[in-house]
Amino acid sequence: MTEDPPRARGRRGRAGRAALTTLTWVVAVLFVFPLVWMVLTSFKQEADAYTDPPRLFFTPTLDQFARVLDRGFLPYLGNSAFVTVLSTLFVLLLGVPAAYALSLAPVRGTSNALGFFLSTKMLPIVAAIIPLYVIAQNVQLLDNVWALVVLYTAMNLPLAIWMMRSFFLEVPKEVIEAGQMDGARLPTLLLRVVLPVVAPGIAATALICVIFSWTEFFYAVNLTSARAGSVPVFLVGFITSEGLYWAQLSAAALLASLPVVIVGWIAQNYLVRGLSMGAVK
Repeated sequence: MTEDPPRARGRRGRAGRAALTTLTWVVAVLFVFPLVWMVLTSFKQEADAYTDPPRLFFTPTLDQFARVLDRGFLPYLGNSAFVTVLSTLFVLLLGVPAAYALSLAPVRGTSNALGFFLSTKMLPIVAAIIPLYVIAQNVQLLDNVWALVVLYTAMNLPLAIWMMRSFFLEVPKEVIEAGQMDGARLPTLLLRVVLPVVAPGIAATALICVIFSWTEFFYAVNLTSARAGSVPVFLVGFITSEGLYWAQLSAAALLASLPVVIVGWIAQNYLVRGLSMGAVK
């Protein structure tokens, strides 16, 4: 007697879903494992961090965090926070009007402008570091946080414009036309009509700019030294000729990651809504 086809298909479907769920958990564990291992190592002594095989059971300690703070972590953290927040604000101030103009009020040459923005991301930054170094030296911005603010703004602006333009394109034209019929001028139309609709997309763009600015290393390590070093530059200091200080490096990396993780956790709803804008028509 043969099995009922619908029942067989149902069993195969449940088996497939179970296999997919298991695979998803395996992939998730593989992605999260390095972060978990970093957290565990940050609470170890250096001797425990070097054991082979790795020691899973140990006495937790906060000594590594104290040593990281004693090495002057807070000034680097302040520099990164200042540069990241200010450059992101400048990106939004410049990018929102540009994205609005290139999406909802296009003019002649819009495609050329978009192509130009995209072309700026094609040049390897290593090819531009020498001219940038000379310019920063001539205008007395070498080892200055304002040099990083300008560079991070220029680095993130093209990507932000492209992202926000896609969000602005999702705004119904009827909403804009209704605002214009009510006599709303451009600033009022942008602030009270358009921005509330695309706020999740702008939040997602801002978060991506924050991540890129916070983790950027190449500009910071070449254009700063003592006064304007950022968190990634500070982390490199744990790589010495004597070897790696695994526990201290893990503690420093955990402290460096926490601000971005906290910001991402707070803005996760906006991030999900922003990245999914336009996905479902």
